[in-house]
Parts: sequence; C-alpha cells; structure tokens
Amino acid sequence: MEIIKIVKGDITEMEVDAVVNAANSHLQHGGGVAGAIVRKGGAVIQEESNRIGFVAVGSCAVTTGGGLKAGHVIHAVGPRWGEGDEENKLNNAVYSTLKLASQKSFRTLAMPAISAGIFGFPKDRCASIIIQEVISFLNEQTTSLQEIIFCLMDDDIIVFFTENIEKHTEGG
Repeated sequence: MEIIKIVKGDITEMEVDAVVNAANSHLQHGGGVAGAIVRKGGAVIQEESNRIGFVAVGSCAVTTGGGLKAGHVIHAVGPRWGEGDEENKLNNAVYSTLKLASQKSFRTLAMPAISAGIFGFPKDRCASIIIQEVISFLNEQTTSLQEIIFCLMDDDIIVFFTENIEKHTEGG
C-alpha cells in the first residue's frame, strides 16, 4: 500500500531513495530547489547533469544524490507559467518522474511543488495537478513506490496540497 505524506521542511535533508528536483531543461541548477540540492549534494550532481544535457519540459532524468541523504535525484522539468499548455506539461513531468522512480525500483520519493516557485505556476493549481496525477498513477500503474512525501517549505502551498489530498482521498 502506498502512503502519501506532506511535510514542511528541507528536501535536501530527506532520507529517501530519491528526491525530486524542480529543474530547468538545461539542468543548470542555480536557484530555488535545484540550487539548494547542488549546494548540499555537491558538484557531482551538476557534473552528472551536464553529461545528461537537455531534458524536455514534461520529462525527467536521474543522477546520483552526491552528498545528500537521498541516494538519487530525479530532475523533473516542469513548465514555466505563461509558456503554454502548462497544465498538461506539469502532468507529464509528474508522470515521468513517478514512472522513472518505478523503473529504478525506488520505494521512497520526496517531491517539491514542481513549477510553483520561480517558474510561477499558481500554487493552488499546481497542488491540484500534482496530487491528482500522483493518485491517478498509484491507482493505475504497478509501482515499487511505497511512500511519496511532498516536502514543502511554504505554508500556503502546504494548505493547497493538504486540501487536495483530502478531496481526492475522501472521494470528493
């Protein structure tokens, strides 16, 4: 049985098989969650990302976790608000992340609010799309994932994620 949790905290401190990085297509990890992951995990994460190169919006790639407590980093490329077809692209980013985690036999995954930070995706819509996609994936796919932790730092987004989990798990 899969468990979905919400925690307020620092994703770089999560002890999981993989943390999800909200990345840009060129995997240049300068700011936001991405910058924090590289600062904490070390240059090896950026070096591996440089070898991967380009990742399309809606897709993802994996590197080791460097010095992080997590063994791996899944770099999910979410959309920038205003680029067009953002909701579908965010769905694809979440789906591809969960699919890759399953292919790698990861059991535990910590995920931020992809695209809700510097990419400007409205927080309420971001939470709704991510929760809906995770629940749909867990209901429809065979997966190794046993625990998905939404690791969030912003009180507003925690409220939106909590409301959406309650809505989807109570059959609402």
